[in-house]
Amino acid sequence: MPLCGGHVALVTDTAAEQVGTEDALPGPCPVCGSRLGVRWPTATTCATCEWPWGDVPDGELPPPRVDVVYYLRQRDDFGDRVKIGTTANPRQRLAAVPHQELLAFERGDRRVERRRHAVFATDRYPRTEWFRTTPALLAHVATVAAGVEDPWALHARWTSEALALRG
Repeated sequence: MPLCGGHVALVTDTAAEQVGTEDALPGPCPVCGSRLGVRWPTATTCATCEWPWGDVPDGELPPPRVDVVYYLRQRDDFGDRVKIGTTANPRQRLAAVPHQELLAFERGDRRVERRRHAVFATDRYPRTEWFRTTPALLAHVATVAAGVEDPWALHARWTSEALALRG
């Protein structure tokens, strides 16, 4: 179907609005520190957390609280085990807990953590937040982590969303 120049431009603009182009940000994202962005006809956003480039988070406000349930894996003399814990500051908390692998983050607070502890109670090491690595636990973690290559990128997105919702 032949189109005039004006309609070709309209179709091109409409198509460009549907697909962004990955590109480096001019500087690190002020929310998550990523350098990868997505250029759209009307704006550029961070590819990791989708924070609009150029928007500056209000530095006078405290960072938003984003509670997460985390799943850590530890292999040592005690065996292969998984810790299910919760925190609002995962970088600080995970730095204090010996582990080899961060398996996943799940959005949630102490209530979600307690539910997970109850579900896997039969596999829990007494008086700890550590659990035997069972097929059921690993299946749950796989479900939580489905489609997420990097749990930290997911946390950055949640933080960005919380900042955006706060205004």
